[in-house]
Amino acid sequence: MNSRKWVGLFVRTLLIGGLAGLITSFFVKTASYTRVLDPIDFFELLGVVLFFLGLGFVFSLISQTGFFAYLFVNQFGLSFFRSYWPSVQVLFVVFVVFDLVYFPYKASDGEGSLMSYILLSGAILIYGLIIAKVKAKQTNNSAFVPALFLMVVITTIEWVPGLRTAGTDYAWLMIVPLLVCNTYQLLVLHRLTNSDQKATTN
Repeated sequence: MNSRKWVGLFVRTLLIGGLAGLITSFFVKTASYTRVLDPIDFFELLGVVLFFLGLGFVFSLISQTGFFAYLFVNQFGLSFFRSYWPSVQVLFVVFVVFDLVYFPYKASDGEGSLMSYILLSGAILIYGLIIAKVKAKQTNNSAFVPALFLMVVITTIEWVPGLRTAGTDYAWLMIVPLLVCNTYQLLVLHRLTNSDQKATTN
């Protein structure tokens, strides 16, 4: 893939992450908007919008960094583990899904609801399975496990700073752009690389 397409992918993913962060803030940080809307203060409102848009940009950059790391890890895993690499990835997925329940619940000293952590971990796994199935349908069945690995393992690693924040607001503000950006990059990558291959053969 040439540099022009990489730049295009970078810019589009950045904008998608910014918008995802901004839209999420409408639901998660509603008080930040109502504070400047009653009475309305356009300057303060612009500042709030730019702040959450900027947060979305930052989370998009984290997503893109993780995505490129995933591409490297996938190639390294294929060369090192060879035919066992899909099984290793599945083990990582299981381990991370368990950790998403165990460690946050343990850190809460029993104050948080265990069921809420189970539901959160299950939701990320189900979303990852859906996107992985879409990726496999668009390409081939061998893409299912690597796609699931990205959506669950890599996304969770990217999300660690959000999980460590006090409260859940910024955790939600972070996970939504990460999932959206990782989904977009995953589902668009083969289209960009396939177009390069077609151009080479023509």
